[in-house]
Amino acid sequence: MKIKLQKKHSSIEYNRWGYFFIAPFFIIYLVFSLIPLFSTIANSFFETYRVGLMQIGPKFVFFKNYTEVLTNSELPKYAENTLIMWLLGFIPQILISLLLSIWFTDTELRLRCRSFFKTVIYMPNLIMASAFAMLFFVLFSDSGPVNNIALMTGKIAEPIRFLFRTDTVRLLVAAMNFLMWYGNTTLLLMSGIMGIDQSIFEAARIDGASPLQIFIRITLPQLLPILVYVMITSLIGGIQMFDVPQILTNGTGQPNRTTMTLIMYLNNHLFSRNYGLGGAVSVLIFILTAALSGIVYSSTLKESKKSDGGKK
Repeated sequence: MKIKLQKKHSSIEYNRWGYFFIAPFFIIYLVFSLIPLFSTIANSFFETYRVGLMQIGPKFVFFKNYTEVLTNSELPKYAENTLIMWLLGFIPQILISLLLSIWFTDTELRLRCRSFFKTVIYMPNLIMASAFAMLFFVLFSDSGPVNNIALMTGKIAEPIRFLFRTDTVRLLVAAMNFLMWYGNTTLLLMSGIMGIDQSIFEAARIDGASPLQIFIRITLPQLLPILVYVMITSLIGGIQMFDVPQILTNGTGQPNRTTMTLIMYLNNHLFSRNYGLGGAVSVLIFILTAALSGIVYSSTLKESKKSDGGKK
């Protein structure tokens, strides 16, 4: 009996230590995520802004802030800008990441220095987005190295105003997002491919399947969960796009606000201390993100169930 009591006592002590070690996560999540979330939702129902040094509000206005945001004719334009720049960066990102992940995991190619190449393609992910944006701002400015080299070689007669044209600014933002994230996506897809049983690939090769057939019939269906994860996280990141276009256009969304994103629009309200409208925009972006993520997840899940049903 004494031995049993000692064991029970020791297990209780271990449980207490477990709560102690997981407590920091819940405390940090509560302070920096949960409380600000509820505070944002609460602020969205109040009129609060600053005029000079005078604070107006908080005054309870119920859904007035949401009505004002939704009736803003500029909001769909900002959503369209965000979607276009995300797609311009995500489509080449997923295609090149798929190609690289297949190359690096193919046992027949026997590529050398794989660790070196994996390190190189991941390195841009370690660079801050603000540093990337400043680098591209300097490179593609009117008197930057790109224009100077083109002028010296006689390719152009006058400097190209990259930062004042809608197409070039959007492409620059997309290029930066691509460079920052394709390495991370490649490693995720590689881990998914390496988790597939190699005997399936060997059996397909013995049966005479071509590399394209192996990719479509075996690799792609097995990678579907990873692809769903990549697409959802990339979509969330795209909706939250802020630092790159903010620095590249100096917060103006030039030209003619065609590179203004939803978060840049939100930042303008927060900068002017209009917390009510800022809270409403934040809540609407949260709902939009959740809805789009749910649509992507449910549609891909249906496709995977159909493919499983077809196999059976």
